[in-house]
Amino acid sequence: MPTATYGGRAVDVDNDGFLANPDDWSRDLGVAIASADGITLGDEHWKVIDFARADYKEKGVSPGPRRITTGSGVNMKTLYQLFPKGPGKLIAKVAGIPKPKACL
Repeated sequence: MPTATYGGRAVDVDNDGFLANPDDWSRDLGVAIASADGITLGDEHWKVIDFARADYKEKGVSPGPRRITTGSGVNMKTLYQLFPKGPGKLIAKVAGIPKPKACL
């Protein structure tokens, strides 16, 4: 299994770079993953990340952007500003959950 190093911590990832084990995630790791993708996390980011993690834990599948906007209260335009270049994948990666099925 491939590994990636974020903030000096090596973690197992799948072939797409998502954490192999969502239980390996921590807020510090999320900050390091976001930083590696050029994102500095603020309050709105955490609102989205916390929703995505809770939704994944409840439903067993990663939420796509539409479910994230509905559940987090962050509109689609803001979601794209917070997580440019495909928010669904990037949110899941930073949140330490699998790539959403809706994302190619």
